[in-house]
Amino acid sequence: MEDRDINGMIAARDENGLQAAKEKYGKYVEAVVRNVLSDNSDAEECVSDVFLAAWENIPKGLPANLKYYLAKLAREKAIDRLRSNTAQKRGGKVNFVPEEELEKTFSDADVSDRIEAAELTAIITKFLQNSGEAERNVFIRRYWYFDSVEDIARRFGFGKSKVKMMLKRTRDRLAARLKEEGY
Repeated sequence: MEDRDINGMIAARDENGLQAAKEKYGKYVEAVVRNVLSDNSDAEECVSDVFLAAWENIPKGLPANLKYYLAKLAREKAIDRLRSNTAQKRGGKVNFVPEEELEKTFSDADVSDRIEAAELTAIITKFLQNSGEAERNVFIRRYWYFDSVEDIARRFGFGKSKVKMMLKRTRDRLAARLKEEGY
């Protein structure tokens, strides 16, 4: 079934559209969630939350690409769950989240107060388009898919130290680019 058909069914509040989305993209959404969450019950619940959120919040204009819309929801829900689970006030173990590496690239000021998310996305997208293929792929695997350094090294046949250095250099170049743009 085509995405536009699924979108139309969901927009029309036809539950078959939600089921079709789960059948078509359920495994993909689960993979995105499991890259962030290691607990099976949390991951399963998070996948359900993703499809519920899609059902409740499908944009009026409908997403151009349902797969990536669901992936974005999955990442957001999984990160929220991870942060909730690891909140120090709840006595949880604090896990490292790769986004924290990127936050050091930005100034101490709250980025969202200074620029629109779309502008930042455009700058980062252009930056990555102008980067080498290996650097771009490593960066995306780390900061979009939350792959561990070890997994990235294995995937691309690099040593862990090479992956770490590629990430550091890419973050440094991104920081310089953002500085050039006035951020």
